[in-house]
Amino acid sequence: MTVLDFKSDQKELYSPGTDFSIVDVPVMTFFALDGAGDPNTSRDYTAAVEALFAASYATKFTSKRELERDYVVAPLEGLWWSENPAKFAQLDKKDWLWTVMIRQPEWLTNAQLLDILHATAEKKKNSLIAAIRPMLFNEGLCVQAMHIGPYDDEAPKIAALHADYLPANNLVETGKHHEIYLSDPRTVKPEKLRTILRQPVQRKY
Repeated sequence: MTVLDFKSDQKELYSPGTDFSIVDVPVMTFFALDGAGDPNTSRDYTAAVEALFAASYATKFTSKRELERDYVVAPLEGLWWSENPAKFAQLDKKDWLWTVMIRQPEWLTNAQLLDILHATAEKKKNSLIAAIRPMLFNEGLCVQAMHIGPYDDEAPKIAALHADYLPANNLVETGKHHEIYLSDPRTVKPEKLRTILRQPVQRKY
């Protein structure tokens, strides 16, 4: 049985360099949960991440068992924003809003995903599993780059994206700041964390 790995199958989306580059992101299916607050201290954030992985592994095993189609569970991703953009730029994390999400394979229908979520919610103790929603995400044209190091050190690169790269390339932002977490912070040292920083954009003309 062939095992799909999104990261190796679509390297242009998951292996950018440390310099900014432009990529066209196709429509993808995700499991998603919304919340607010500092991810470093929020119990809701931790519970949301745990719920997403529980549901995602349940989906993988169901797909392998019932459809004979296997895949590697995709990395955690996050959309981040604030009602006050200045506070977001200053990394005042207690005022952040977020959507955390994990990509799901396109061969599973929305009805199948909902059935898996319902079954998983009945088996697991995490009450947030019942709040997970399947989400079609059409991001389109984006600028992205790899950040290597602690999450709190991302600010200069994000600032350079908005202050320098976008204006120089006649681009304007159109969506929420997007991060893809390729490393597990429980096992990887902060200075070696690999995080994709992605920003949806459109051309000025």
